[in-house]
Amino acid sequence: MTSKRTRNRVRRSKQDKPKWLQKPFQLLQNPIAPTEWCTPAQLDQIHDATMRILENVGIDFMDDEALDAWEKAGAKVDRATQHVWIDRGLLMELVEKAPSQFTWHARNEANNLQIGGNYINFSPNSGMPYVSDLDGGRRVSTLQDFEHFIKMAHAVPYFQFVGGPLCEPQDIRNSLRHLYRVRIMAHNTDRAIRDTASGRIIAADTVDMMKIIHGGELPGCVIGGVVNVNSPLRFDNRMLGGLITYAKLGQASIITPFIMAGAMSPVTLASALAQQNAEALAGVALAQLIRPGAPVLYGGFTQNVDMRSGSPAFGGPEGGWALIVGAQLARRYGVPYRASGSLTNSKVADAQAAYETMWTMWPAVMAHTNMVLHGVGWLEGGLVASYEKFVIDAENLAMFTHFLNNFEISEEAFAIDAIDEVGSGGHHFGTQHTQDRYETAFYEPLVSDRLGFDAWEAAGAEDALVRANKLYKQILRSHEKPPLDQAIAEELDAFIQKREAELEGIDLFN
Repeated sequence: MTSKRTRNRVRRSKQDKPKWLQKPFQLLQNPIAPTEWCTPAQLDQIHDATMRILENVGIDFMDDEALDAWEKAGAKVDRATQHVWIDRGLLMELVEKAPSQFTWHARNEANNLQIGGNYINFSPNSGMPYVSDLDGGRRVSTLQDFEHFIKMAHAVPYFQFVGGPLCEPQDIRNSLRHLYRVRIMAHNTDRAIRDTASGRIIAADTVDMMKIIHGGELPGCVIGGVVNVNSPLRFDNRMLGGLITYAKLGQASIITPFIMAGAMSPVTLASALAQQNAEALAGVALAQLIRPGAPVLYGGFTQNVDMRSGSPAFGGPEGGWALIVGAQLARRYGVPYRASGSLTNSKVADAQAAYETMWTMWPAVMAHTNMVLHGVGWLEGGLVASYEKFVIDAENLAMFTHFLNNFEISEEAFAIDAIDEVGSGGHHFGTQHTQDRYETAFYEPLVSDRLGFDAWEAAGAEDALVRANKLYKQILRSHEKPPLDQAIAEELDAFIQKREAELEGIDLFN
């Protein structure tokens, strides 16, 4: 029987939950034809340059198991330098084995995702060592910050993915962070989650914990992580360990070259894209060598450096080009596409942060990105996760969701009777057509202010940053934990306690 205290807590939670957050979770599809920037002939040129890179220049695979797999497949391998040259015929034969679409299972099967096709899946901030808000300023992230971001992401219905390394808790030993992350995710969301691909041990532990969470057997792909290429042209042993482990176990690898044109590749965008393509396809192919049909995503993260400072330059037109053409290339090879959404160099959630974010998010949506990582909260080139920008960017995700859900065209929507009723020179506020629809007719913002100046000033003259600060705390208060079976929670705790002792002093990144 539900206690009075529990009923009151649920009642307060619903009252505290902003209307903007009461929308249902949904699978989101993009009805717009994907933006095509390069012509088919130009894509052929990029493809040919890609093949020449892999055949003539080659790529490092700094892992014996990876070298064994390439050697057995017939690629040219130099063991001394850990370098591999891949024939285009072999490469394309392997890439064709990658699934063009797959299901990413959530703990609650109603929240299962489709990766590929016209599906677009938003995911929150990821991997930041620092956090910031108006109250505490810029500071190192903690496990409590991680839990806060997970709760906020679960409370916001516009994220298809909730879990991931939303920040890097500096108060927990690096070798234990994955254990704590998965436990916090298990308790605070039943939507799709991901983690890291940092070596064999972390990836294997994560899969073992997901087996516990899913009742002992995996229904398919339930976890995965970003495999960052150490550009130019190198997969290190840490990333390969994660890729190989996830592939063997049927879990997802998000193969993502980290290319800053002018530093990790030549300054010309065509060259940067050819190199990105070579690195991404080499990772996709390796996953298929390990296990044909292993789920993978082609990751695009090509930006450019600022040639005056040498710093990454996020949120500019070059990044927009790379994002759109990266999606074209992924479609050419029939592999789902990953990009990013809220990239900016700004140190605070200001106008620069807003326009640089939108220079990333709009291309990501129009390109038909299947997984948008870093969808919210990104500041300072990815070093900082901002609580206020999390909310401001989430407003954008809500608007994109509304936009992609399209508008109605029907006889009823044309409302000819209402037009006839009002005639010339009147207004539609009082018509039955308006009265029946005014509450749901238009997108209703949470962060944006639409008051007149006098009313805005009388209400405290708050800017978006101050409003977002208040709202993130309200969102945190509105979080409701999805139920988790007590036996599963106890088994997960026992596994973590056991692994904590076993991991003492062990190098996790083999």
